[in-house]
Amino acid sequence: MTVPFACKSCLKKVLSTKTIAILPFVNMSSSSENEYFSDGITEEIINALAQVKHLKVTSRTSSFFFKGKNIPIAQIGQKLGVSTILEGSVRRAGDTIRITAQLIQAKDDYHFWSETWDRKLENIFEIQDEISLLIADRLREHFGHVEIGDHLVNQSTTHLGAYDYCLKARYHQNQWNAEDARQAISFYEKALKLDSNYADAYLGLADSYSFLGTVAALPFNEAWEKSASYTRKAQSLNGQSAGVHFQLSNEAFLVECDYARSLREMKQAIDINPNYADAQQFMFFLYTLAGERKLAKKHLDIALGINPLSEETLFFKAYFYYMNSDFEEALSILNERLAVNGRSIPAHSVKVTCLLNMGQYNAVLNYYDNVPKDAASQGDKIGSMALAYLLKGEKKRAAGLLEELKEEVKGPNGQAADAFLFMAYVLSGDIDAAFKWVDEAIERRSSLVLLRYTDPLVSSLKADSRYAMYYAKLFGEPTKVSAKKKKAPLADEVMMEYQDMLLAHIEAHKPYLNPSLSLRALARQIELHPNQLSWLLNTALGKNFNEFINHYRVEAFKQAGPDPENAHLSVEGLAYECGFNSKTVFNTYFKKETGMTPTQFLKQYR
Repeated sequence: MTVPFACKSCLKKVLSTKTIAILPFVNMSSSSENEYFSDGITEEIINALAQVKHLKVTSRTSSFFFKGKNIPIAQIGQKLGVSTILEGSVRRAGDTIRITAQLIQAKDDYHFWSETWDRKLENIFEIQDEISLLIADRLREHFGHVEIGDHLVNQSTTHLGAYDYCLKARYHQNQWNAEDARQAISFYEKALKLDSNYADAYLGLADSYSFLGTVAALPFNEAWEKSASYTRKAQSLNGQSAGVHFQLSNEAFLVECDYARSLREMKQAIDINPNYADAQQFMFFLYTLAGERKLAKKHLDIALGINPLSEETLFFKAYFYYMNSDFEEALSILNERLAVNGRSIPAHSVKVTCLLNMGQYNAVLNYYDNVPKDAASQGDKIGSMALAYLLKGEKKRAAGLLEELKEEVKGPNGQAADAFLFMAYVLSGDIDAAFKWVDEAIERRSSLVLLRYTDPLVSSLKADSRYAMYYAKLFGEPTKVSAKKKKAPLADEVMMEYQDMLLAHIEAHKPYLNPSLSLRALARQIELHPNQLSWLLNTALGKNFNEFINHYRVEAFKQAGPDPENAHLSVEGLAYECGFNSKTVFNTYFKKETGMTPTQFLKQYR
């Protein structure tokens, strides 16, 4: 028997299906207090599978949207844009855990793999690694080539109690409010008392403090000083953490006003974990500010693919339209976001500048009257009104508000007010004052100069000959994209040798008759790395592992079925003898290969 070479369109079809969402594992423990543990296990598996390049893994935010909701699998798959769903459960009792998991083909709610693990809690990292590797292997066998590391989960701490505190901390951190962030800090600190070299706990502290500083729940400088210290400690313990480089990028942007370094660190975060939705959307943000629209759109599309239900990602979609001067579309998306979360500070801020660009000045003058008090600073309110009066031509009213704005700048949270002064200088035609503000902002490392310099509201600044010089100071030279040629796992001539070896092994030893045969097991038999075998099957033969092996099983059935010696066997029994262990899989592949059902085939001979 021979297997035809792949056509490019077939291979593309195989590769386009490698998408998965991991739904929150159900807490089956006797205590509801273990909810943080089942959530933590889910998140660890998401993070592990996210490391597999060319496998698109839905982020935690969008997957957890469905927690506790009784929604059909097909509908979930459609909403998340994935072909496969992983669901499971966790039962914790004393020092033992039971984890169940099953993979489901989303479109037709077809369960094609399931497994149960009963283990000691002390082996939690080994269990997570085992589960993640098995899931990655089954996906590769079912959908096609991806490269999988020898391990997807490393032991991050030797102290089980520290790990438990870290899971509790992350549970609170994911609530995204100041009170829970402080609770998370408390748990991270407890974890570090048990294990002072726990990199994940230091990174969690860095993230929590930066969050508190960004939402003004702590003084900005104080919060970011602590965040930077904890980030450096995490980096010294694990420099290959995507989360560390994400924190370093945010720090470079928000604290140091260093666009080039922020971009460099974020690129490294994405290189380590391409499925890191927050990094993808921040990369979009960075490229958008620099006016590199094509690169920005590429990263936004990736972020939306990974995290389609995230309010933050959808906000960035609105920001994309805003920065491309499609103010009506931006406004429509922002209104949808604010209907969900009326306290979204960035959504209100961009909506106001949308209205100003659209000439709806009166709407801006009254805008903050109906906005929650904690959704805008006094600087936002005064600044937006000042700009509206300027654009209306009411200079006296604008002048009075600008004086108030200058006083607001002197306060502890005066950054927002300061940026409105820059926009006011541009809109009033005082271009010299605008560039002086830019100079001063660069000197004091105010990140708002990066945020406002390319804003559509101040686009008239581009006409000045100094604009390009300051752009280069802030953003550097435009990014040059060079295509990276990836080295194939097997050279062409070697691939042909292994193809011949593989086909000869199949013919001689018939490993497909073993129902439990896996890609890894077959790779061991022919002394080839599983990644290389996967590549060989997909590139040279145009089939994923299941298609390749089940082709031979169907052929074995076609040969054994007409044999009178097998007349005593049922169709299912004969299928099992030929290596199938699922009636559904057997019927599906047989119909696909022959165009008829197994029963129709046998009627020709019996």
